[in-house]
This record gives sequence, C-alpha cells and structure tokens, in this order.
Amino acid sequence: MTNIREKKHRLPRDCYRGRVAVAITVCIDQRRAPFVEADTVTAFVAKLTEVATKNHCSVLIYCFMPDHVHLIIHGIDDAADAWQAMVDFKQKTGFWFARQHPEFCWQKDFHDHVIRADEDLGAQIRYIANNPVRKGLVSHWQEYAFTGSIGVNLKEIMADTATL
Repeated sequence: MTNIREKKHRLPRDCYRGRVAVAITVCIDQRRAPFVEADTVTAFVAKLTEVATKNHCSVLIYCFMPDHVHLIIHGIDDAADAWQAMVDFKQKTGFWFARQHPEFCWQKDFHDHVIRADEDLGAQIRYIANNPVRKGLVSHWQEYAFTGSIGVNLKEIMADTATL
C-alpha cells in the first residue's frame, strides 16, 4: 500500500510573520451562504477584530460575500503573525457555526498569497472591495454592507492616501 501525502502548499511560517500583507480567501463548505445575515457578519467581524488584535495585525479590507470571505491581513509590528490570525479566526468562527448554525462550516484550509513589496497593494484592496460590484450585488463598493477594515481607514486606502 502506498502512502499518499498531501502536497505542501504553504510558504514557511516565517513568511507570514512581521510586517507583511497576506491576501486570504476562505470558503464555506458546499458553497452555502451564511453571510447574507447582518447578525452573522457582525459576529464574525467581532471575532476577526479579536484575533487580529491578539496577533498584532490590522485587516486592510474584509469582504464577506454570501459563501466566502476575502481579506488582507497586515502585520503591524515584528511580533505579528498573519497566518496564526487566520487560523484563530477559522477556529473561533467554526465553533460559532457549530453552536449557532451547524448547517454551515468552513472548507478545509484557505487560500493565501503573501503580497510582495513590488506588488500593488492598493490594486488588490480595490479588487476585493469591488467584488460585490462584479457579482452584481451592488453598483458601488461603498453600498455593500459587509465590506470594511479593522485598524485602518478603508476609505483612505481606497483613495490611495493611506500609507502602511
């Protein structure tokens, strides 16, 4: 019998530590849609705020689409750990799902991309903010109630006036 091993797709943990920005997408299992209720999104933003603070991170943008979440986590100091913030978020919200809405659960793992210094961070933030527009949910990103930021001013970032 041959042992089948999962392909390692993560960068070394050190790549997620310190003053880095990481774009992350996490999906709901079976493409169910829990993020259509304001109470659910409010609870999840509170948990995201908690884990970001604990792990020395800000959230440059989050966008709760009906069946998935896009966000960019940014380490605010050398002690920051963006990967751990995401793991903590999935654990806390997974527990919340199990107790409040057991019909929902996260897909295993999440997709991430460590944003390099030579990449346009503003363009990636604008791309996430405009996701609800591209999906036909709203006509302008500011109309979408489930887009925001934690620890930074999203409107300033969108206007290219904020510095990181």
